[in-house]
Amino acid sequence: MNLLTIVVPCYNEEEVLPETVKELGNILNNLIDEGKIATDSKILFVNDGSKDKTWQLISKYSNEYPYVTGIKFSRNYGHQNALLAGMTIAVRYSDMIITIDADLQDDVNAIPKMVDKYLEGYDVIYGVRNSRKTDTFFKRRTALAFYSIMKKMGVNLVPDSADYRLLSKRATESLLAFKERNLFLRGMVPLVGYKSAKVYYARKERFAGESKYPLSKMLHFALDGITSFSIAPIHLILYLGLLTVAISIICMIYVLVEKCLGHVVSGWSSLMISIWLLGGVQLISISVIGEYIGKIFFEVKHRPRFLIEKENYTDKMKR
Repeated sequence: MNLLTIVVPCYNEEEVLPETVKELGNILNNLIDEGKIATDSKILFVNDGSKDKTWQLISKYSNEYPYVTGIKFSRNYGHQNALLAGMTIAVRYSDMIITIDADLQDDVNAIPKMVDKYLEGYDVIYGVRNSRKTDTFFKRRTALAFYSIMKKMGVNLVPDSADYRLLSKRATESLLAFKERNLFLRGMVPLVGYKSAKVYYARKERFAGESKYPLSKMLHFALDGITSFSIAPIHLILYLGLLTVAISIICMIYVLVEKCLGHVVSGWSSLMISIWLLGGVQLISISVIGEYIGKIFFEVKHRPRFLIEKENYTDKMKR
């Protein structure tokens, strides 16, 4: 039988967790009853340093339901590391792993369709939104712009697909072989290869609580995605430098012509504009290069991507 583990990263999700356990539990039990997955399939909640009662609830449900398990980080390590930790623990026993956020915005009813695709022989099944009606106009436009920029930079992403996906055992093991610390799983999963498929679903409103991805985090996530998979920004610095040189040559020609015509007047404005322009170009260039150097700095340290304080998934699987 095919053992399924559903990995759910959690950060301050005490308001939504009871409903999440209920809905995912129903899906899991239905799949078991239909004989599509093994009876010891599990839900694995990863507590990413929550400050509320998330871990207490995970522990409570773990005692009440045999299919609920949990991992507790020693501190907050971030959403991507929480997904990675869940897959790292679960892959030892699982034939397939589904990752989904705890907020119930991703339709859990797509899980049986993903399992069906797996049973047909697919290793990677992406959950893809069929519309963005629940997003604000600003979020829709920025999302489209992000996918467009990534495509032009040569990064292979599945549009409208986040971290809701199914991976087979061998696909998960291949993904875990990527050792970089700057994680952008949406870009890493397509690099794994293997036979893939898509399952479309309608994204819902958040069941309870607040979004864990405000604008600042979204911008940081987008920047991580770009700088982790492309050196195009460094190439842009070259083009920016060439453009600045071209403008400088034009300005020089203009100044020489004006001098020959006797129209030269000491101009404070032109001098200041030149200084500010070159200063801005230099600061932008240093910042972009610094972003890449900073990533190298973190990578060469080889620090662990996460530290687990407690976990009961392994104990339950051994019983």
